Amino acid sequence: MVVPSCENTVMEKFAHPDFMRGIVESQRGVTPDGTCVNGASQYINMFGYLAFDGKSYDGACSFFGAAEGKAPPLPNAVGWTICLVLGLLFALLTSFMVWVSNRGLQAEDQTGNNSEVFSTAGRTISAGLTAADVVSKWTWAATLLQSSNVAFAYGVSGPFWYAAGATIQVILFAVLAIEIKRKCPAIHTMLEVVHARWGTAGHLTFLFFGLMTNLIVTAMLILGGASVINALTGMNTYAANFMIPVPVMFYTAFGGLKGTYYASFTHTFVIYLALLIFMWKIYAGPSDLGSTDRVYDNLLCAAERAPVDGNKYGQFLTMNSKGGLMFGIINIVGNFGTVFVDQSYWQGAIACKPSATWKGYLLGGMAWFAIPFSMATALGLAGRALDLPLTVDEAGSGLVPPAVALHLMGRGGAFLVAFQLFLAVTSTANSEQLAVASLFSYDVFKRYISPNASGTTIIFVSRAAICGWAIFSGIIATILFEMGIGLGWVYQAMGNFIGCAVAPIVFALLWKDCSAMGAIAGAWTGLVAAIIAWCSTAATQNDGTVSVDTLGQLEPALAGNLASLLVSPFVCVAISLLSPQNYDWKDLGEKTGAYMIESDKAARLEAAGAEGSDALDRAYRNTLIGGAVMTFVLIIAWPLLALPADPFSRSYFGWWVAIAFIWGHVAFIITVLYPLYEMIYPDKDEVPEPVKEVPMLAHVVTPIPILPEPVVERELVAIVFPDDDDEESDDDMGVA
Repeated sequence: MVVPSCENTVMEKFAHPDFMRGIVESQRGVTPDGTCVNGASQYINMFGYLAFDGKSYDGACSFFGAAEGKAPPLPNAVGWTICLVLGLLFALLTSFMVWVSNRGLQAEDQTGNNSEVFSTAGRTISAGLTAADVVSKWTWAATLLQSSNVAFAYGVSGPFWYAAGATIQVILFAVLAIEIKRKCPAIHTMLEVVHARWGTAGHLTFLFFGLMTNLIVTAMLILGGASVINALTGMNTYAANFMIPVPVMFYTAFGGLKGTYYASFTHTFVIYLALLIFMWKIYAGPSDLGSTDRVYDNLLCAAERAPVDGNKYGQFLTMNSKGGLMFGIINIVGNFGTVFVDQSYWQGAIACKPSATWKGYLLGGMAWFAIPFSMATALGLAGRALDLPLTVDEAGSGLVPPAVALHLMGRGGAFLVAFQLFLAVTSTANSEQLAVASLFSYDVFKRYISPNASGTTIIFVSRAAICGWAIFSGIIATILFEMGIGLGWVYQAMGNFIGCAVAPIVFALLWKDCSAMGAIAGAWTGLVAAIIAWCSTAATQNDGTVSVDTLGQLEPALAGNLASLLVSPFVCVAISLLSPQNYDWKDLGEKTGAYMIESDKAARLEAAGAEGSDALDRAYRNTLIGGAVMTFVLIIAWPLLALPADPFSRSYFGWWVAIAFIWGHVAFIITVLYPLYEMIYPDKDEVPEPVKEVPMLAHVVTPIPILPEPVVERELVAIVFPDDDDEESDDDMGVA
């Protein structure tokens, strides 16, 4: 078999193949930053592509040219407009939607007046809106930026492993979501389950890990968003660190959890719309690429400039990638923590109708797959196919998507990717802000400061926590930026810190014998093991040097992530088996139900029907099977089936892109059109039947059912009336 390459597959298609052969040969191993001297490099764009303004890329030391004093593609005012003006406009839109939803409710059931509605959205959210919310809160800056970075670095394996490695967690969380409804439908936070089972020590332990998860996720959001807005508009990074989270806090504080759902829906619509625009522009629209064949040919030649270390034949068009696989493992391990230990996912499950939990999370997980897979298969691979002068630092900071958008669509493309990113960041930020607010109000304030707090007080504390966290997160992002820690570094390292809490948190709802000592010891032992493995591997591979740079390498991050996720359950199970708790699940429902402040009829299971326990039992079994099957397909079957195509043929790559296209459009239907359908045609049990007025005598208090007259033989009936002075009773009336 002849292995496809630039020489034997592409070269003869050029008008002057010998000249092209010379260009490719001269550019082997040449990078813009690696050959830069006095503001000029030896880089030449192999395909002769020009920038959107007609200028040549040849000789560039980087794409955005910050080190060379090159002006950003968009004016500084655009950055402020996106962060402040558009941020406030979306805040007003979301607040208006919350206000409209309140109009049909009794005053005591409105978002700002009822703490249960503020924190749980009344526990009546539908499946479609839940799917949109899952996509929204799982779409970080890293989803749009880091996924394209790994595509730029490893080729086709990067988008797949990013998507598959972070989809299975949401799918498997659907099992936990059903268990919440079956065992403790009245909870507000995951820590209420922990406290009911393992007391104060367990509660404080997992409060630490829960807040750390929120801090890591929020920091990644702001770091990624601020770096792109700075690169595209020149907006001050420190200002962007605060202008991204602050507008979000207004509608989150006003609308509570219901506000985050409405924001998720509107933001997800724009995110998918931009994704589809980029896909069509790269693979089907008028552009320097415009077809899968052109992208395929250019990727073969791109491997001549920068062959991928660890990829078979050095090609971008193969799933046989050591770096891609290692990233996939880190992605799988790290993202278990950011789903199962993140209060925002528990809050989403709490807010659903019982029948919507498993549907919403399964649909949301599969729809989210399209964002990193389809987006990075388009923008990430296009960065290589266009042979743009992107440096390693620029790619690591998440600047591949804006670079490609700027090249293909000019300043309009730069604005679109910046706006898409801003909405992705803010849609997750509002969920994180409310998650932290719930932890502070229910698990700090009510638990340890004011056990008898009223609903009004809880709402006030939640709003104060939302505002405080918005400002605090900006401070943390600024500190990390000053330390030289970027989006990619935090993304790879997150599993080291929070992966150790995954198993105990899951056991809290799924294993009755997990003891408090086992859960606590497992979490802390896993954290210590992760730090040791992380630092020791970095030192071993770098002659004893442990620094931000060495800790950011793949191998140390992989060692730490694995130690965190695997040591914890081992210790937890071993200690728990020595002294099993044998917990009674009824006790969990009673304790968490007693912790409610205001009444909520949706905080209990119906006796029967779609919202009943029998229906959830069936859903639990189906979700276990469905989750296991989809996990097997995404993590094992799909990559194994793709290995024989090594490297991809032209037709196989076309099929691969077609899957990305179809998945992107189906995801749009699930998260945008399906919620609209549910709003227009709600379930029958959501629409109250009109009350029929029955004419009654004035003294009748309750309606009397009218029964059909029985068929009996007619006979003379004498009615004996009691005397006025006799006591009325049924015995005084007889039939002669």
